[in-house]
Amino acid sequence: MGKTPVIAIVDDDEGVRTSLTSLVRSLGYEAHAYESGVDFLRQPPGNDPECMIADVQMPAMTGDELQAQLVASGRRFPIIFMTAFPSETVRQRVMAAGAHCYLGKPSSGDEIIRCLEEALAGDATH
Repeated sequence: MGKTPVIAIVDDDEGVRTSLTSLVRSLGYEAHAYESGVDFLRQPPGNDPECMIADVQMPAMTGDELQAQLVASGRRFPIIFMTAFPSETVRQRVMAAGAHCYLGKPSSGDEIIRCLEEALAGDATH
């Protein structure tokens, strides 16, 4: 049996982190929650997740700034962005940099699951 996929959840809202962690675990994946991009970057690079679900609007470091740092350091894995403040400019920037999905908040569990399963399967971005 293969290793259980690890999903990193990066969101400054504790309620969102808790609900996403529960959703991810209900699908049989391992969830690691972080309250900021800075918190995530403290983790050793050798243990990258199979996928990340990240908020865009966070204090200290935005989701797209986190993505830029990861890409610049050669750390590439699918990222699903979620935001309560969707912006076409940000959507285009993160998708061009390799994001897998860009979802508004709130998003349905089904929508998040679809993006997550496509990302883990290596399907095309949305």
